[in-house]
Formats: sequence, C-alpha cells, structure tokens
Amino acid sequence: MPFIVCTQHLREVGPSQKEMFPGGTVREALQQAAQRYPRLTGYVLDDQGEVRKHVAIFIGGELQNRRTVLDRTVLADEEIYILQALSGG
Repeated sequence: MPFIVCTQHLREVGPSQKEMFPGGTVREALQQAAQRYPRLTGYVLDDQGEVRKHVAIFIGGELQNRRTVLDRTVLADEEIYILQALSGG
C-alpha cells in the first residue's frame, strides 16, 4: 500500500505523518485516505474532481503533473506527499 503524508500545516486536513492507504492509483489512495480525513478531498480536489492549482503532489521526490497525477499508478512502498503550492512574485 502506498503512503500519504501532508505537510505539517495541513495536519487538520490529512495525515501529517506517513500513513498507508490501499490503492493502485493516486486517486484510489486519496479516496481511502478521505475516509479517515474527510476534509482531504475538498482541499486537494476542485469541484471538477481535478487537483487544485494551489496543491502540489510529489511522488518519489518528484513533482507530479496535477492534470495526470490522479491516474498515476503507485507502488506499494511509494510516498504521496501533498503540500500547498506557492505562486506569485
């Protein structure tokens, strides 16, 4: 099962320490995590079910494309790291 962890300031939204959730894709793992952390889905996904612009998801230490990450296959030991994306100048 893949791991999901959020940055510490998102501890009220999702796991701030690594937790395992079943799923073969990022979407499936997030759906499982949302059962324990109901606010996670609303923070990560917009009303169209896509990753919000202010959210960054890393897997294996690499930033993932927010348009395709939900369907990305995850291995049993991979870590899905969710954080707030910063923008501006």
